[in-house]
Amino acid sequence: MRRRSPTDCIFITGASGGIGAALAIAYAAPGKMLILHGRDVTRLGELQRACEARGARVDLWVRDLADLDGLPEAVAELAGQYQIDLAVVNAGVTHHIGAGGEGESWADVEWLMAINARAAMATVSGLLPSMQRRGAGQIALVSSLSAWYGLALTPAYCASKAAIKAYGEALGGWLAPQGVEVAVVLPGFVMSAMSERFPGPRPWLMSADRAARIIRRGLERRRARIAFPLPLDLGMRCLSVLPAGLSRGVLTLLGYTRQ
Repeated sequence: MRRRSPTDCIFITGASGGIGAALAIAYAAPGKMLILHGRDVTRLGELQRACEARGARVDLWVRDLADLDGLPEAVAELAGQYQIDLAVVNAGVTHHIGAGGEGESWADVEWLMAINARAAMATVSGLLPSMQRRGAGQIALVSSLSAWYGLALTPAYCASKAAIKAYGEALGGWLAPQGVEVAVVLPGFVMSAMSERFPGPRPWLMSADRAARIIRRGLERRRARIAFPLPLDLGMRCLSVLPAGLSRGVLTLLGYTRQ
């Protein structure tokens, strides 16, 4: 049986956001090395100081993930510099249809898909060679419960999260025999600047700290899928298997097809 290595070096993308920052704080402890990615230098600096106060060593990696040129190579260079035990691919943005029902512009769709889907895949591409050579490592891809069934208010966002869900599930089956573990994280509504922009109801809204505890516990238990909260997870799964017309009717009654 392959010996599991301790999670001593953790790479988190989107660390300046709600879940990412909460995870950084949750993992910060003596003996831990945190590599924190983000675009907001000020917020990352504040997070760095908070994590270092808890005894962790912290390096910052500031990059706009919408710029995909050279991203896999840059991540591979990072993975060569550090032995990354856990990578939380968490960076993401959101967008929604207009208040008058007008659709998302193509420029907005391209930008969202570049960060939420293509950049996530590019990050994994850069990480994998190092982990495969070692026969160890864990990757957590942060998707969303909206990956189960697309919401009319956020078409491109749901599509990007469905892509990450499928990608992570496929990676898990491919990489497990090589000793590299992949988890797909499907959160519901978590308090953050991004979730505040969601134009519909946000049932079972939880704090980022609570979400981070659930994710960390799931990763420590080596779960391939970490979905929460349970009532919303069950509801979204049901929508995915009901006849499409019935699912659409349920969402209309709940206020998810109009602002």
